[in-house]
Amino acid sequence: MGLFERWLSLWVALAIAVGVVLGSLFPALFAGVAALEFAHVNLLVAVLIWVMIYPMMVQIDFAAVRDVGKRPRGLVLTLIVNWLIKPFTMALLGWLFFRVLFADWVDPQSAGEYIAGMILLGVAPCTAMVFVWSQLTRGDPNYTLVQVSVNDLIMVFAFAPLVSLLLGVSDIQVPWATLLLSVLLYVVLPLGAGVLTRQWLQRRAPEQLPQLLQRLKPWSVLGLLGTVALLFGLQADTLLSQPLTIVLIAIPLLVQTYGIFALAYVAAWKLRLPHPIAAPACMIGTSNFFELAVAVAISLFGLHSGAALATVVGVLVEVPVMLSLVAFANRTRHWFPSTE
Repeated sequence: MGLFERWLSLWVALAIAVGVVLGSLFPALFAGVAALEFAHVNLLVAVLIWVMIYPMMVQIDFAAVRDVGKRPRGLVLTLIVNWLIKPFTMALLGWLFFRVLFADWVDPQSAGEYIAGMILLGVAPCTAMVFVWSQLTRGDPNYTLVQVSVNDLIMVFAFAPLVSLLLGVSDIQVPWATLLLSVLLYVVLPLGAGVLTRQWLQRRAPEQLPQLLQRLKPWSVLGLLGTVALLFGLQADTLLSQPLTIVLIAIPLLVQTYGIFALAYVAAWKLRLPHPIAAPACMIGTSNFFELAVAVAISLFGLHSGAALATVVGVLVEVPVMLSLVAFANRTRHWFPSTE
């Protein structure tokens, strides 16, 4: 494990601090960056995520991908957690905290909007960042690709009906351009580039493939740190102006995140899944497709709504929490078999 990976939590903490400081000192600069978007997808964030994901996609071996169907249990676990459990537990926790436990501190309209934002997070399973968590836990990159691809396909058909059901709204206007463009930018294009790179090297100079992977490895971490700094810089004003509200929203999100991971991890252990499949499966079920959740919250409720704020808080808490779960998964690797 290199210097970047060994001290990743420290680098992320520094990136958070740098992002908040720069965002508060140069708000106009970050406002300009925020305006660089198409279909609610920020182009600079997309570039940084590309830097993160491309080195991982070079590792994908499509010959091995074809064998994933022989090991369906990890994929089944991911789908059950993402689509039959997680959206409903998020809705339940939102109601419990903002209609019961925090009812005296939050007005009813704001409470309803916070719950709506949490539901949007719960119905959007992670796409791009999963490849980072998979790599950090030494997950099977081929299996992770299949898990993400199947989830993206289901999301195209299930996202709107689930949001409509849980929000009790009959006319949900899902920004399909955002959904499809995000999948294109965060999965399809980097995957295509990675596959072409791998095939080209295997034909021309197969001995150089391990060398390339080693040279690319630090770029994944740099892309992650750049993304964190940018996201926190874009939300610096929110962080500094509404600290109590952010804490109230973060509490049920933390309960949901750690609870879903615990449920999935125990199920993976009971199923005796190998760790390279179990860890990414649990990470996919735990983290969120925050780009889509934020875009839908803004389109449904407005830029300055409580729903949009709740999805932003989801962005702010996700990276530190997921890093803690990555560390836990790595420390408990011995609980699982290494292979089927």
